[in-house]
Amino acid sequence: MMVHLVIAPILLPFLAGTLLLALGRLSLPVQRWLALFAILAQIGAAVALLMAVSGGDILVYRLGDWPAPWGIVLVADRLAAWMVLITTLLSLWALIYAGNGIDGQGRHFHVLFQMQLFGLTGAFLTGDLFNLFVFFEILLIASYGLALHGGGKARTRAGLHYVVMNLAGSAVFLFAAGLMYASLGSLNMADLAAKASQLAPDQLGLARAGGLLLLAVFALKAALLPLHLWLPAAYGGTSAPVAALFAIMTKVGIYAILRTHTLLFGEGAGSLANLFDPWLLPLALTTIVIATLGVLAADNLARLSGYLVLVSVGTLLSGIALGTAGIAAGLYYLPHSTFTAALLFLLADAIKRRRLLHGDSFMPDADMARHALWGGLFFAAAVAVSGLPPLSGFVGKFLILRAAPGQPWVWAVILLAALLAVVALARAGSQVFFNAAGVRPDTPSLLPANAAAQAIASGRELMAVGGLLGLILALTGFAGPAVDFAQATAQQLAEPMRYISAVLGVKP
Repeated sequence: MMVHLVIAPILLPFLAGTLLLALGRLSLPVQRWLALFAILAQIGAAVALLMAVSGGDILVYRLGDWPAPWGIVLVADRLAAWMVLITTLLSLWALIYAGNGIDGQGRHFHVLFQMQLFGLTGAFLTGDLFNLFVFFEILLIASYGLALHGGGKARTRAGLHYVVMNLAGSAVFLFAAGLMYASLGSLNMADLAAKASQLAPDQLGLARAGGLLLLAVFALKAALLPLHLWLPAAYGGTSAPVAALFAIMTKVGIYAILRTHTLLFGEGAGSLANLFDPWLLPLALTTIVIATLGVLAADNLARLSGYLVLVSVGTLLSGIALGTAGIAAGLYYLPHSTFTAALLFLLADAIKRRRLLHGDSFMPDADMARHALWGGLFFAAAVAVSGLPPLSGFVGKFLILRAAPGQPWVWAVILLAALLAVVALARAGSQVFFNAAGVRPDTPSLLPANAAAQAIASGRELMAVGGLLGLILALTGFAGPAVDFAQATAQQLAEPMRYISAVLGVKP
């Protein structure tokens, strides 16, 4: 019965989304409670799945009981279960924040939210390239609706750019999958890995082209330079809870790069071994540099948060490019960067609601109501995102740097980016909280109709922000077990024959 845990994180959001669509005439509060119950169930399933694979077991769920590589398989190892748990924990606080009224700005928010989770968990658990494409399309279609939720000219423009870029990426994904199938005769990832070392010389060119196209597609999903331009506008222009949920979207691309890098193109892949190596580290470091310049140039909190997401993408991929020790460091840093990015997007929106003249722009404004509270929360988020001690960002970056002995460029870029992030965040904090425009927040001519509600810190907002801060603190407090798990996961990825044997049913 343990193997049925593999499909539970996929099945639960699908059933929840279908139920919410069928019961679309229910009142919004009822929809919120149903969605919340579904998320809590998904967290329970994710925790159970992580516990089931934490000892090193790899669970394989064969749909229709068809054996691989002929049938569809779902595969749960430490990496997949880790990603599913991060996703479900993040979604809880994004959903709670959305209940502040954002979910009522358009139709079917909760349906799209659940379908987004359906696509995300499916992408992490699928065992073949074609179904990875299918789940990518599911999560992208849901994300299109979520990105445009609430409407508006700026949001629509940024959302359409995001849609066009990802549609192009989907087309390239199909070409890449076709080339892999033409050269290796399979799309099951374990079967591809098993056949890679036996590839005929006349098929090597096709397989290399397919692999590099896969890297391009996954780099687009991860917003790796030069395919990053869509992210700051798309994330900064959408609603806060959607941007917070989208913090895991770039990690889908990073997950796909890590999975294919270690499984399909690992040390045992013959002529295809280490196919991504010449590209990963240079692109990752360049992404950090360009994104840091964007951080310094940002003129509002939402766009600043978007560029900081790009910095975290480059930092994570730098770790992946450094081998097993770097992968372990990256796997610890990954949840930190995800929760921190989501926290910044939610804080940017909460602050925007309370600044009456210029929202989250770095311009003089009336003093915020309860500015000490929100200033303290912003300070904590700034410490987390910049990687200062004692929070988990410091631990993660320290581990990445420790995995790069004799790599001065890695040290220089990561440390300089962290320093400049501190400068940018200090400037943002001083502009938002200490640069008053000489008017009081209760000036009647400045008060919108709902100013009384905006002036009081929303319980939902504080709950969501506090929940994400709690996750970051938990990751810091339990850094020892978390790092041990990350190292065990990296070691499991370094031994792809265990994955291959579990899926194909052959002895390692």
